[in-house]
Amino acid sequence: MIRMNKHKTSSFTGVMVLLILLIVVMFFVTLGTGVINISPQEVIRTLLGSGTDRQELVLFEFRLPRIVLALLIGTGLAVSGAILQSITQNDLAEPGILGINTGAGFAVVLFIFFLQDSIGSVFSVLIMPLFALLGALLAALLIYVLAWKNGVNPIRLVLVGIGINAGFSAALVILQLKMNPQDFRQATVWLSGDIWNANWTFVLALLPWILILVPYALQKSNTLNVLNFGDDIAEGLGSKVESDRRVLLIIAVALAGASVAAGGAIAFLGLVVPHITRRIIGPLHQYTIPISALMGGLLLMVSDTIGKNLLTPMEIPVGIVVAILSTPYFIYLLIREK
Repeated sequence: MIRMNKHKTSSFTGVMVLLILLIVVMFFVTLGTGVINISPQEVIRTLLGSGTDRQELVLFEFRLPRIVLALLIGTGLAVSGAILQSITQNDLAEPGILGINTGAGFAVVLFIFFLQDSIGSVFSVLIMPLFALLGALLAALLIYVLAWKNGVNPIRLVLVGIGINAGFSAALVILQLKMNPQDFRQATVWLSGDIWNANWTFVLALLPWILILVPYALQKSNTLNVLNFGDDIAEGLGSKVESDRRVLLIIAVALAGASVAAGGAIAFLGLVVPHITRRIIGPLHQYTIPISALMGGLLLMVSDTIGKNLLTPMEIPVGIVVAILSTPYFIYLLIREK
């Protein structure tokens, strides 16, 4: 078992406290910012039940569920990316690049195309994460089967994932061309990465996935730490490499699929956040998973706030903002990898 030393624990606590404080600050900034500006004092009064009807409507029915969704989606994608980078032993692995996001997106677009109009809106919200999970699992299954050759080589896993991503992307284009204009627009915005239709039903649909899978991923921290040493060393240390990799892959896929259902195909977040986390606190997953969860939620909340307010009243999909903020770091990673 890989143990945590006192110095690392102290640094970890400091970073956690800082991220929580930043999230709290951004929480109040985001609540008060928008087409209808609400001062910090009015935000606090409204949260305490003393605001006007209009302020309560704006905060509790529109902004608050969107903020909670941004935190949950960012957490899910960041932790999924941290797991995938460990089990593939590749710094450039993340749900979007490996095709998991695209597989989930393909399933959701199929749902929009064939079933959305015939199912009630509330039931649609609840069933979409399941469709996204099935699509993500299908993509992961294809990747795993095609990458298998007397075991799964991490490099082959990534290369096959890139190919699966391209295949699902092509299928998505074909499907979108057959949609009516309204569904086409909805699918296009969603595939760009957008916290669309933010409401408490979506929050309740996504919350169990995050509350169950993120703690379970944290419980598997030592397994992830061992896999980082490579398959041969991990086997020598007693790890059942293929079995552990399959379990962790399912966790990562489920987190990514559920997050994509609520926030669309947001790319790069699962790539950049784990890298920044490891640079700050080191590679041990006892540290990187909780910090990645907080940092992912913070990054997505900041990106969503920028997207909503930069070109008011027009909104920029949050996935585009994340890509813009992440691209410089992504280029740096590619140069370093080369």
